[in-house]
Amino acid sequence: MGSFGKYKKILLLILLLAVASAIGFLIYRTFFAPPEELVAPAGEGVEPGEVVTGPGILPEAGVGEGIIIEEDGTERIITGIKEGVEAGKLEIDDRARGGITKTTELNKTTTLNPALSNNGSDVQYYNQDDGRFYKVNSDGGLTMLSDKVFYNVEKVNWSPTENKAILEYPDGSNIVYDFDSEKQVTLPKHWEDFSFSTRGDKITMKSIGLDPDNKWLAVSNTDGSKSQAIERIGDNADSVYPSWSPNGQTIAMHTEGIDFERQEVFFVGLNDENFKSTVVEGRGFQPKWSSDGDKLLYSVYSSDNDLKPKLWLVNAQGDYIGSGRRSLGMETWADKCVFGTNDEVYCAVPEEMPEGAGLFPELAENTKDRLYKINIKNGVKKLIAIPDQAYNMNNLIISEDNNILYFTDSVNQRIYKIDL
Repeated sequence: MGSFGKYKKILLLILLLAVASAIGFLIYRTFFAPPEELVAPAGEGVEPGEVVTGPGILPEAGVGEGIIIEEDGTERIITGIKEGVEAGKLEIDDRARGGITKTTELNKTTTLNPALSNNGSDVQYYNQDDGRFYKVNSDGGLTMLSDKVFYNVEKVNWSPTENKAILEYPDGSNIVYDFDSEKQVTLPKHWEDFSFSTRGDKITMKSIGLDPDNKWLAVSNTDGSKSQAIERIGDNADSVYPSWSPNGQTIAMHTEGIDFERQEVFFVGLNDENFKSTVVEGRGFQPKWSSDGDKLLYSVYSSDNDLKPKLWLVNAQGDYIGSGRRSLGMETWADKCVFGTNDEVYCAVPEEMPEGAGLFPELAENTKDRLYKINIKNGVKKLIAIPDQAYNMNNLIISEDNNILYFTDSVNQRIYKIDL
């Protein structure tokens, strides 16, 4: 019994060691061992049957679809990636349907103050590189409007009905040039900030004399004749906005501060009319008339919005002036918008608006914009295009048939188009 008991203890000890070793091996294999060698399929950089080591190989994911995160945080599928389109890249749409959209460059020069041509489809502009005026169509075809060279033009204001423009120069000189007759008329140097009437037969402007008592809002014929002082502006020229409404009711606006956050906007007519005023919630007033002139789109900034520009809308005709005022909930400037119809406006909206950009617009000069369409009757906002490259969109212009939207990039000042 003594010998058997001795051997029994030895066998039990060996069995215990074996079990401990097995458990230890299993723990090692499970948690600490390197991955097994795998035989990779033939492919780029791998020979058939070649042995490789590394982490486990997962099956390739199928091709997915592009996703847009809306402002309310919801996700929206914009387009699937079609066969032949590289996985991981979104398909570029030829038209504005809410996704990444083809954006076509139409010229290679520095452009100043482009405007829709009178044919309703082309864009005319001043080329700062050679001092000439051109017209470009949607295919990029260029036409020179005149052989004449105009050096160092600072501003261009186009007539809405005729092929003529007011050219302003850095030294204060102003001329009206008719591109059809190739004739020009000189306007007084102390006139500035011009606005054509809807019919194109008159202009309104600020007449800035040296004496504060000789500073007026005025109107005249387009050749400078029959000028008429409308309202004395004194030292408040910076808060006066010559802007002939499309319905011809008013010729200008001016603002007066109520407090740090609010301003009152007054509307000026030709015949000393006593129009109602409206209050705007912010500073940095920037107005834009609707197509029919019955509504005013404007942007202002305030401390309530981190000094970022925000779009508002208000009725601005007759007895309805000041009514229906509401925020459109978009952070951008009115100058980055254009009306397609009286009820629909297209706006370039920065993906990220820097804090303080309303007070210092240069903070947003290099932001990337997206294109939205806003129905101002029901307030519905729709993302319609993400340009295929990073553009800071300005000078938005829409063709009369609402099929093409033109704009200039603030970085290179070239003209681009998006098909709507």
